[in-house]
Amino acid sequence: MNVLTAERELLGRDRDLALIEALLAGTAGLPGALLVLGEPGVGKTALLDAAATAAAVAGVRVVRAAGVEFEADLPFSGLHQLLLPLHEEFSGLARGHRYALNAALGFGDGAAPDRLVVCTAVLTVLRRSAATRPLLMVVDDLPWLDRASAAVLGLVSRRLAGSQARFLGAARTGRGGFFQNAGLPELDLRPLDDDAAGQLLSARFPELVAGTRERVLAEARGNPLALLELPPVLRHADIAGRPGLPPVLPLSRRLQALFAAQVEGLPAAAQRLLLLAALDATGDLRILDALGTSSDGLAELAAAERAELAHVDANTHRLAFRHPLIRSAVVELATEADRRQAHRQLAALFAGQPDRRAWHLAEATQGPDEQVAGLLEDSAQRVLQRGDATGAVAALARAAELSPGGAGKGRRLAQAAYIGADMTGDLRPATRLLAGSRASSSVPLAGSLQAAVTAAHLLLNGDGDIDTAHRLLTGAVADQAMLAEAGPATLGEALYTLMLVCFFGGRPGLWGPLRAAVARLGASVPAVVRLSGQTLADPARTAATALPQLDMAIAGLAGEVNPAQVVRIALATQFVDRQAACRTALWQVVRGGTDGGTVASALNAQLQLSRDAFWTGQWDEAQRLAEDAAGRCREHGYVLLAWPGRHVQALIAAARGDYGTAGAVAAELLQWATPRQAQLLRCYAWQVHTLAALGRGDFDEAYRQASKISPAGTLAPHVPYALLVQLDLVEAAARAGHHAEAAAHVTAIRAAGVARLSARQALVAHAAMAITAADDRAPGLFEQALAVPGADRWPFDVARVHLLYGERLRRTRVVTGSRAHLLEAQQIFSRLGAAPWAQRAATELRAAGQALPQASACATPALTPQEREIALLAASGLTNKQIGERLFLSHRTVGFHLHRLFPKLGVSSRAALRDALPQPPP
Repeated sequence: MNVLTAERELLGRDRDLALIEALLAGTAGLPGALLVLGEPGVGKTALLDAAATAAAVAGVRVVRAAGVEFEADLPFSGLHQLLLPLHEEFSGLARGHRYALNAALGFGDGAAPDRLVVCTAVLTVLRRSAATRPLLMVVDDLPWLDRASAAVLGLVSRRLAGSQARFLGAARTGRGGFFQNAGLPELDLRPLDDDAAGQLLSARFPELVAGTRERVLAEARGNPLALLELPPVLRHADIAGRPGLPPVLPLSRRLQALFAAQVEGLPAAAQRLLLLAALDATGDLRILDALGTSSDGLAELAAAERAELAHVDANTHRLAFRHPLIRSAVVELATEADRRQAHRQLAALFAGQPDRRAWHLAEATQGPDEQVAGLLEDSAQRVLQRGDATGAVAALARAAELSPGGAGKGRRLAQAAYIGADMTGDLRPATRLLAGSRASSSVPLAGSLQAAVTAAHLLLNGDGDIDTAHRLLTGAVADQAMLAEAGPATLGEALYTLMLVCFFGGRPGLWGPLRAAVARLGASVPAVVRLSGQTLADPARTAATALPQLDMAIAGLAGEVNPAQVVRIALATQFVDRQAACRTALWQVVRGGTDGGTVASALNAQLQLSRDAFWTGQWDEAQRLAEDAAGRCREHGYVLLAWPGRHVQALIAAARGDYGTAGAVAAELLQWATPRQAQLLRCYAWQVHTLAALGRGDFDEAYRQASKISPAGTLAPHVPYALLVQLDLVEAAARAGHHAEAAAHVTAIRAAGVARLSARQALVAHAAMAITAADDRAPGLFEQALAVPGADRWPFDVARVHLLYGERLRRTRVVTGSRAHLLEAQQIFSRLGAAPWAQRAATELRAAGQALPQASACATPALTPQEREIALLAASGLTNKQIGERLFLSHRTVGFHLHRLFPKLGVSSRAALRDALPQPPP
């Protein structure tokens, strides 16, 4: 009988419920009884409740009992609970059986009955009751059942075969007592699997933040009670301004009661050993020596092993607790004095490991202690270099708590806030830490370099307040007193943050104070700051001299463990096209952030990978990476950082002809960036508009938009995006009739020597030169562009050069030679999904007399190739002037051809052309 369907919502227990259902239906091959065993809190009672509720709904009669500790010495008290609802069945018993059962249960007077007679009477009652209606006996906490009841039920439960009575009992693993030795079938109730545990946590605590959720899942290990009890306690775990979760999780009363009872039964020395192990948490077997000569560590460990609380793992040879929450119970049972003494012992034991020693000294210290605070601050820098931003924030926050003076406390909290915001990916805790820093110190924000760095970081990434962030940092790095008080790491962060402010600001005037500071500070300036200043500020003029140093930095990424350093070096490659060499390191950062590490660095790495994927023709991957990163940036409060991801999405939309999406994103960019004077983001928008206009064949608009980034005739200083639109600007200018401006821009490109920067820059620079070159020189320049080693890594750019080359050859009547380039362009554009560009190449191919297979059957033989090309362009909505610019014809010539082809197609207006013409190939 299917009695448990209504209880399938008990997450992760379908298989267990199915076994109980089979027991009730008599199809499990079980002798009418089942014993459920499991660790404390694993859900034994919940499973019994689900079975009882669903059985009752299905018409089964359910009787229940539970062992109670203070009734364990009352004979037959458990049996009394179970049989009281069946008391009316007693009247049908034989006189002797009725007398014995009433006496046992206290319903009558008389001498103590014979145990076997009571068993027979109980079995008779159960069989009689089940004869008219199926019966389920449910008994929880069997170990606390009185011995007399346990003996009777143990015997009876083995003799239910052939009846409709069933027995379902539950006991803690290893504590089943009489029942566990009675030979009953057992169901080993395991902890929930990862999926079920996650679903339970999401259903009950949907607001739980990611870090807390991951910690709860790790500590609970699928224990349902722990999953339900830990989150409410942890809501109050962030105390005294310390970020994150405590190293040992606090327990609710229910959890402590479950896991503490066995600990309290150990000898005092064994409890001290477990306390040392719990506070150390590494499983290092050297703690066996920390008890001193007064105790035998191995003997105390043996006691813990016998109690099944801890053991030495055979594979790792480390001390491990049976369940993580036993560790928490051990710590909570100890007094504060015991915990401090244990930390002092551990600090002495690990004197050769400065990070562990610093933490143990911090936990052993009762009041402010500058020496210990300094040890923790040093530890924070070491763990940060190893990529553990969360550990660094925790160490600095604890150091702030131990700081005797307000200035030291404020400085350390500010540093924690900066690392937290920059690397852990959540601006909200960073804001709270910074507020704590300002409240703790009498020194104003402008008087602390670390606080200024943190505030600037939050201002830049949170609301994009570039000018305020710039004022804070330029004032801070110019203040000698602040520089003297700050350490080299803080100075490095200040200079790099100022560099980012200047980069996103995108205005020449912002860079002056940074250059002055770098010149003044000399050798104390980190190499990555100097390198980024050369490759990001004005790469057309300064990047070439930095390339050897940049290439060395890229080569060193294989051994780099600091995620922030990886991201910074990779960012420096953005305009010199070396991000491909950083991919492996960037992916490691992304994976680290996904696993709960440095989230902000991971988001930066993901955005850089999306940009690289776009330029190297992996547009679907670029779209996925950009969309995911932009969404997560907004989720974590990194408003500014989301825009580079949106930019990549808009570029893909523009290139693929989704002009509505591209235009909408560009408009949003301008709306957000303009009042903040974030010039780099405005360049993002203008680049999107430029690419969309080129795809539509609107060269006037493309020229206007590209000129906003960099006016024709110059690579605008301190505008790095001038390098990314140089081919766009030259092509648009030439097609829109601005030939002098196109030539002037080529002169600027040649004078800057941008072809030295990368294969891609060489490709587009030579193509730009070919556009403005005389007909006899253009083919050589196009060939030179396509012959650049490694140029094929940039397929969209290569396809554009093939298209430009093929168009030029066709215009100069080298029709046969043009076809190979036009076909190559059309195929690359088609693979990328760049539909407008593929259509443009296909149109040129038709004009060159080569129809693509898909269109050949539909071609209109009455039209010449040139007429067909003009008709297709007119049908797409282009004006006569725009068609002429694309085909190098005057608008009058275009009008003449349209006048001639209308009668051939049987139409009288441009609006009817689309239906009269064959569709272009996909």
